[in-house]
Amino acid sequence: MSLLRTTALVSGFTLLSRIAGLGRDVVIARAFGAGPLTDAFWVAFRIPNLLRRLFAEGAFSQAFVPILGEAKNRHDDQQVKILLDRVALALFSILLLITLIGVIAAPILLGVMASGLNTSGREATFSAAVTMTRIMFPYILCMSMVALASGILNTWRKFAIPAFTPVLLNLSMIGAAFGLSPYLENPIYALAIGVMIGGVMQLVIQWVALSKIGLRPRLSIHVSEALGDPTVKRIMRQMLPAIVGVSVAQISLLINMNIATWLTPGSVTWLSFGDRLMEFPTAMIGVALGTVLLPSLSKASADMSNGHYSNLLDWGLKLVLLLGLPAAVTMMLIPRALVSVLFHYGAYQAADVEQTEIAVVAYSVGLIGLLAVKVLAPGYYAQQNIRTPVKIAIYVLLATQIMNLIFVPRFAHAGLALSISVAATLNAIALLVGLMRKQVYRPQRGWLIFTARILTALTAMGVCLHLLSTQVDWFSLQSVPLMRIGALALVLTISGSVYLVVLWLVGIKAQDFRRASSI
Repeated sequence: MSLLRTTALVSGFTLLSRIAGLGRDVVIARAFGAGPLTDAFWVAFRIPNLLRRLFAEGAFSQAFVPILGEAKNRHDDQQVKILLDRVALALFSILLLITLIGVIAAPILLGVMASGLNTSGREATFSAAVTMTRIMFPYILCMSMVALASGILNTWRKFAIPAFTPVLLNLSMIGAAFGLSPYLENPIYALAIGVMIGGVMQLVIQWVALSKIGLRPRLSIHVSEALGDPTVKRIMRQMLPAIVGVSVAQISLLINMNIATWLTPGSVTWLSFGDRLMEFPTAMIGVALGTVLLPSLSKASADMSNGHYSNLLDWGLKLVLLLGLPAAVTMMLIPRALVSVLFHYGAYQAADVEQTEIAVVAYSVGLIGLLAVKVLAPGYYAQQNIRTPVKIAIYVLLATQIMNLIFVPRFAHAGLALSISVAATLNAIALLVGLMRKQVYRPQRGWLIFTARILTALTAMGVCLHLLSTQVDWFSLQSVPLMRIGALALVLTISGSVYLVVLWLVGIKAQDFRRASSI
């Protein structure tokens, strides 16, 4: 299967997940609005999510997938199964201990990570955040095992199930908001319960998928044997710098969240919904590309196929510009249309929309940087070089906090989003320069012409977006949501069609991106 087709498959399921995620956030906005309790939920949800990215999807996947790919190529099936059993047991044991500590120490964690909630007059908000953190903390245990399963399935080219399963989390939260909240003394706790149900559902469906291909890990009581396995130790050694690298990015997010808790109540929610809009293209394009590229890059590295390795990176970066730039321009030019259609219902007021759209514009500045990192970072991980991205991430963290000192006093919560955006761009540039200096990546000819063609189509699309969106009063259509949704769909369809037609006219064709095939 070509990489373009595989990426489209993963991107399609990721799109489904993001649509479900947007639906989830629409439900949350309509039912709970933007205020102290929604801030408490997003803070509580951020902590297990942070640890999930730290131990599961981030550091573990970066260390595990290249080593698993190497084991698959060099060892027989029985040896691979033994390795999977031991890795699963080691991961489960470590995360179980972390989960128990997290449940017990939730008040301390929140006191450090969201200190603005632990102030006089906000006791009820802090208490709610502690309760929801304790409910959701076991989510990282589920998601760590899901990350293990996803790594195995992706290595065996079974991309569909890992790409689909995040849908279950969003559907679970939506179901809990409707089905559980009316029966709880504090209705917002239903969201936390929904998170846990969704985590279990994701684990079950991936475990079943592993069973079907005969690779389901078996847990045992021999923890010391698992931790003593040489390959497990190697994965853990690889994880250490990866944990540092991922933790740098997560520390930056934590600092930003902590700062947001000291700003106007609702700031955490405005940033969360703005981040949701940014994550939509990030997941559809960046995560899909990264997921598909890492196994192929790992194999190209193992086969010493340097030319193909560089071509894969070139292919990924061109897709980032082709698909990412129109998404960034759309977020920048019509944020009110996007936020109004998605969130301006029920308890979410016009003032909340205005604050969220400012965050969306700030996030749009860094979208290309975020997408490029998803392509460039696997260029290091596939060669089992995790230290270089870590060093870059540390410098980016320092730069982010310096920018916070400049931007937050001027732009409040939007300043936090702007700092993240500029930092993501700096991160991508540093990763790119590093790969080019080591001659791991050599850009193919034609980049200037390709970029000029993209910018021509982008300009036409941007003019169309601006002219059409200014003809609609997005706030006044709140009472007729279907008409407002139709108006946005029409604006996006016409503008997107203009972009595609101009691309075709200037000579960019879809078949140009089918040349990078998986190996």
